[in-house]
Amino acid sequence: MGEVSRGAGGDIERLDLGEVPYEEAVERMTGWVGQRRAGEIPDRLALLSHPPVITYGSRTPPAELPADSPIPLVPVDRGGQATYHGPGQLIGYLVLNLRERGPADIVRQVEHALIDACATLGFETLRRDTPPGAQSLVGVWTPDGGKLASIGMRIRGGVTSHGFALNIAPDLAEFTRFTACGLPGVTMTSLAELAARQGRSVPSEEEVRDAVAKALGAA
Repeated sequence: MGEVSRGAGGDIERLDLGEVPYEEAVERMTGWVGQRRAGEIPDRLALLSHPPVITYGSRTPPAELPADSPIPLVPVDRGGQATYHGPGQLIGYLVLNLRERGPADIVRQVEHALIDACATLGFETLRRDTPPGAQSLVGVWTPDGGKLASIGMRIRGGVTSHGFALNIAPDLAEFTRFTACGLPGVTMTSLAELAARQGRSVPSEEEVRDAVAKALGAA
């Protein structure tokens, strides 16, 4: 996929991609950030997936990473701790000029947008406040404490980069090979697991992409 469309009212441009290697995707995203700062492109949401990779931030303790991983480990410049990306997961990169949008908690906005998208797809989810001094609980969770989506963003020069990862039907066993999100014992879940509990079919990737894009103002 490589289709570009404009959101309702021209708010956010939607870019649909297929599977893109992580390093290549970051290089492209970095270019978009420069273009956005220069006013050459509008705000953008890129939807894609990655081949298997574990990414981690500079504050991730080495003990939280797998000691001997067949999956590549890649350091990143976003917020958040270690996480897994792979087939069956929807990645969203957001390149937004916050100076034009005005003051706002962009991470909370993304949390609420993903919650709205999940509701459109028939799944109840919620956000969680992080207790003072505790590891961040940013993301989207199920009522029984499973983590469905992770969010890690960076803001520099008023422009955002990176974004979120929503589990549609990935291999959840990969998350057990390290300390996911800096939360020992966290249970990662997926729309596939939630759908199985409801005795229904899993939404297609196209349906998930459309719901997410619409909730973020890019459809």
